[in-house]
Amino acid sequence: MLAFIGLADQISKWWILDRMGDVERTLTVNGFLNFVLVWNKGVTFGVMSHETHSYMPYVLIAVAAVILFLLGRWLLRTGSTPVAVALGGIMGGAIGNVIDRVRYGAVVDFIDFHYRTYHWYAFNVADAAIVTGVAILLLDGMVRGK
Repeated sequence: MLAFIGLADQISKWWILDRMGDVERTLTVNGFLNFVLVWNKGVTFGVMSHETHSYMPYVLIAVAAVILFLLGRWLLRTGSTPVAVALGGIMGGAIGNVIDRVRYGAVVDFIDFHYRTYHWYAFNVADAAIVTGVAILLLDGMVRGK
């Protein structure tokens, strides 16, 4: 799961950058989906994206490395398939976003779901895997009571 998500994320980002270059513009797919190029220098949903410190990408990479280490320990110890799949998705997504921070100093976000004039935050395959993995962990914890 981890490798699949990481690879799918990087291929999708390569594709969007190949189509759009590095220009922030919009490609309309249909009535509720656009592809937009957003360089996210912050964390989830662009939090801290206005921080202009040159060291910020390194701080975020270091935090991700610690989280990946802890999740890896959890993954090695779990006997639960849903937990393993969830952790693989989270870790694969985190690795995909770390690769972006190393390569570009920011994360490539491009998926824009919208309803009329309301737009959700732009995200990518890695973000979707992370959110889905966390949701699986929460559901597993509620069902199994842990």
